[in-house]
Amino acid sequence: MKHGHPLPREIAPGVFWIGGCLTQKFKGREYHGYNAAFMVAGSTASMLIETGHPKDFPAVEDHIKKVLASGVAPLKHIFITHQETPHSGGLGRILDKYPDLTIWGDVSDYHLAFPEHAGLLRFMKEGDEIDLGDRKLVAVEPVIRDLRTTWWGFDTKSGTLFPGDGFAYSHYHWDGHCGLVAEEATSLDLADASSVFAERALYWTTMVDMNIYVDRLEALMKRLGVKVVAPTHGLPVTDLAATFPKIRVGLIAGEGANDSVAPGLVATV
Repeated sequence: MKHGHPLPREIAPGVFWIGGCLTQKFKGREYHGYNAAFMVAGSTASMLIETGHPKDFPAVEDHIKKVLASGVAPLKHIFITHQETPHSGGLGRILDKYPDLTIWGDVSDYHLAFPEHAGLLRFMKEGDEIDLGDRKLVAVEPVIRDLRTTWWGFDTKSGTLFPGDGFAYSHYHWDGHCGLVAEEATSLDLADASSVFAERALYWTTMVDMNIYVDRLEALMKRLGVKVVAPTHGLPVTDLAATFPKIRVGLIAGEGANDSVAPGLVATV
């Protein structure tokens, strides 16, 4: 079996990939799906994006310590795309270790789980910015969302988009894809791997005209000047020109799989 790349890994200047994999079986094969978190290091503050899956907290904690030990600015903020276990399930443990973090995003309901941390919650709307010194994290439109409360993030310095469940796809552990960026995983069939998440996690994508969403996604990336894509469930994309056409095919592949829904229906999610 081939070996991947160890984490944490710097995928863009000041952007570090941390977290771990989740094993899942689909159509008789075993896939790995990333439950990633990321750290963005600015000149005055660092930010954690997502919490990682609860099962991966020991690895996430270790990765955070290693990034901070490299000399980056102190960890002061956390941005969470939405309230689902792989994205926010580690929040309590994170706050136990870093109790002074400010929590950003659509923070609905977090006060119910963590009333003692209610004063740390900051609601964001589209265009709101978190200042890290020489860079900002901006809340942007979540074109392909999982929950109503989803927000995506964009790092202004590196041009990195953090799309949560957007760009979600599995990878092949047996081919050593763990820890690789998408362009390094040369044996990965993106259309096939994307279908795993389309059916299991984003089933609404099988009932709509996904061309509408993908066109909107392309327009968003062009407007922002996205250079790198860092999904929570998928290998980071560092060469959009080479990789996005494949991802586009994967995002559209499951369209119309549910024949009970009229073609062209647009989901209201």
